[in-house]
Amino acid sequence: MTGEGGSITLGDLAADPHPVLARLRRRQPVSWLPVFNGWLVTRRDECITVMRDAETFTVDDPRFSTAQVIGPSMLSLDGSEHQRHREPFVDPFRSGPVRARFSEWTRQRADGLVAEIAPGESADLRASIAAPLSVDVMNHALDLEGVGVAEVLGWYQEIVAAVDAVTAGGEVPETGRTAFEALRSAVAASIADSALLAPVRAAGTLTEDEIVSNVAVLLFGGIVTSESTTATVFWYLLHHPEQLREVEADRSLVANAVEEAMRLEPAAAVVDRYATRPVELAGASIGEGDLVRVSLAAANRDPAVFLDPDRFDLRRKNAQQHLAFARGPHACLGIHLARLEVAAALEALVDGLPGLRLDSDRASPVEGLIFRAPPSVWARWG
Repeated sequence: MTGEGGSITLGDLAADPHPVLARLRRRQPVSWLPVFNGWLVTRRDECITVMRDAETFTVDDPRFSTAQVIGPSMLSLDGSEHQRHREPFVDPFRSGPVRARFSEWTRQRADGLVAEIAPGESADLRASIAAPLSVDVMNHALDLEGVGVAEVLGWYQEIVAAVDAVTAGGEVPETGRTAFEALRSAVAASIADSALLAPVRAAGTLTEDEIVSNVAVLLFGGIVTSESTTATVFWYLLHHPEQLREVEADRSLVANAVEEAMRLEPAAAVVDRYATRPVELAGASIGEGDLVRVSLAAANRDPAVFLDPDRFDLRRKNAQQHLAFARGPHACLGIHLARLEVAAALEALVDGLPGLRLDSDRASPVEGLIFRAPPSVWARWG
């Protein structure tokens, strides 16, 4: 196959993919990329079509990267099996229960993290706030309170690296397997006393191995979404100090600042599906079994939906139309918790660190092939 995607490299997509994605979206919105040995979908309408049509574009395929690392789960199954795995976890993550359980707790924890760094002059906000807060929240959600932040972060980083390696065409590294086994042991030890997990086991619809795999999805998804998004919204506001000043003056802008950061750099840049039958999509002839990779990063900058799509605008009226949480049956289960957590982190930051500004000597760009975020977010204050 030939086309617009023939010369694109992994490096093009890991560093600054947006010019490449814009060209594909404009010229060939469903493109064959030899580097993926699959199709890349870049226009928002087709991205939504693929994610909503689980019968034609499934996750239930042995090549699905996350399943190779953690086993079958709600993330890697479709149809009735997907429902069986997902349903026991739905109610605790609805908006009402999330607000009741997490609002005050999360803000207090975010305030505490900011207070720890406030006596200094500078810090990496990803390492000191975004990462520990995301782990603490998921430990609290899953009742893994006895496991340390550093330990969970270590598992998470190895699992992310393993998924990245498989997505790029490699094998599951041994470090990823070891991290998942450590997580398995921690979950097995906590199930009996967990307010979330004990009822799931009592219902009897999932085996313990299935509970562990789904907990890994929740933990992994919760951390990667919240940590990356928190770091990214910090990054954008620090790089747009005039808009940071607006947030400091008007807290009603916090929620939209979070949505706009997720739009510009979704934590997961792509999601994978596999065609169950031959199908035509935006002029492309997709074959049965073909990998169809949906670019959330490209969809979120589609100029047909977002005016001046590469600009960070915390007052953008339709920022919430982004696809960072996906669509269809595999839409993110933790959407309400992620939004609450990132907003709490941003409010704690601007409340607790007057004079906040970018440490331009240690600035780093947003990067990543599959999971995108700034590796560090150095700031100064005072």
